[in-house]
Amino acid sequence: MDFARIQDQDLSLDCFAPIEDFPECGGIGSFVGVVRNHHEGRTVDALCYTAYAPLAEKMIRQIEQEVEAKYAVQYVRVVHRVGKLGIGGKAIIALAYAEHRREAFAACEEAVERVKHEVPVWKEEFYSDGTSQFVTGCCIRKDYSAEEQAHSDHQHTHTHKHQHSHY
Repeated sequence: MDFARIQDQDLSLDCFAPIEDFPECGGIGSFVGVVRNHHEGRTVDALCYTAYAPLAEKMIRQIEQEVEAKYAVQYVRVVHRVGKLGIGGKAIIALAYAEHRREAFAACEEAVERVKHEVPVWKEEFYSDGTSQFVTGCCIRKDYSAEEQAHSDHQHTHTHKHQHSHY
C-alpha cells in the first residue's frame, strides 16, 4: 500500500497497511503526535506546518527503509501533516510492525525522532497574544551540546506580530 508521507488533509490510520498483511508480526509500535495548547509557557491557539513536499517525501521514505533495516522490522511508515491545525489536530502518525514489541517500539521511536529532526518540515506556532513564531527543532546528535542548541535557538527564533483570526 503506497501513500503520500506529506499530507494536507486530516491524518488517519486508513492509509497504513493493516497488520493482517504481516502475520509474522506480533507487535505494533505506534505514535500519534497532536497539537497541544501550550509551549514554553505560552498559550498556543494553532500550528501551521509547511514543507518542501518532494524532498520531505523522499527523506521520510529513506528514513523508513533505514529504520526497517536497522531493527529488522517488517514495516515502518510515517505520515506528516502540513497546513493549519487546531488544538488536538494530528500532526504526525508513525507505525512499526515487528515480530516483537521491543523492536516495534524502538523502530517507531527512531522513525519519529528522525523525521522530526531531519526532514524539512517547518512548524509555526500561533499564540493567544496574536503573535506567531517558527519553532526551531532540536538536534538528535548525542555530541551536540545544550549550549550549542540554545545558541542555535536564539539565532533562529523569529517572532512576528500579525492577526490570525482565520484559525
